[in-house]
Amino acid sequence: MTKHHLILASSSPYRQQLLEKLGLPFETVSPDIDESAQPGETPEALVARLAELKAKAAANGYPDALIVGSDQVAVLGNNIIGKPGSHENAVRQLQAASGKKIIFYTGLCLLNSRTGKTQTEAIPYTVVFRRLSNQQIENYLRKERPYSCAGSFKSEGLGITLFKRFEGEDPNTLIGLPLIRLVSMLEREGVNVIYSASSQQVE
Repeated sequence: MTKHHLILASSSPYRQQLLEKLGLPFETVSPDIDESAQPGETPEALVARLAELKAKAAANGYPDALIVGSDQVAVLGNNIIGKPGSHENAVRQLQAASGKKIIFYTGLCLLNSRTGKTQTEAIPYTVVFRRLSNQQIENYLRKERPYSCAGSFKSEGLGITLFKRFEGEDPNTLIGLPLIRLVSMLEREGVNVIYSASSQQVE
């Protein structure tokens, strides 16, 4: 199996924590790209394109590496919802989501900067909300303050109490990095994660 330097093209601490689950050594970089949507671009196409742009931007400093790029949007109805940034916006997001579904689309790209080969996918994950009272919303937000999280919740924390069910193949997708798909991508680049995690074949 081939040795590769593994790079995570993200400054997200959540994605870093997820990638650490695989037991592979890696570095992180923060790519600087324009994340604006293009006219008529679907959420799936947007996150796939941005994930690939992030990986390619990081490749400038790493000519012989496997580079992971990822991006995510949350969609409620026909609208992309972002990070609330404030308590008031978070209240509005959760009120709108009460009893409904939010679909998270996570773009994932694995770029081999030596060969230029990219593997890119957009993976959906759906969160179905319980019907929430205004008091439940207030209590949750005051306790967890998820104002930097799209959708105004942290599923790995108290946010789990807001949901009726999840729909999707990999709960890691919701947090921002679809590990099941990433493992398959790494295998197609000759990296068997189970072996590599112990033998350090990815460096």
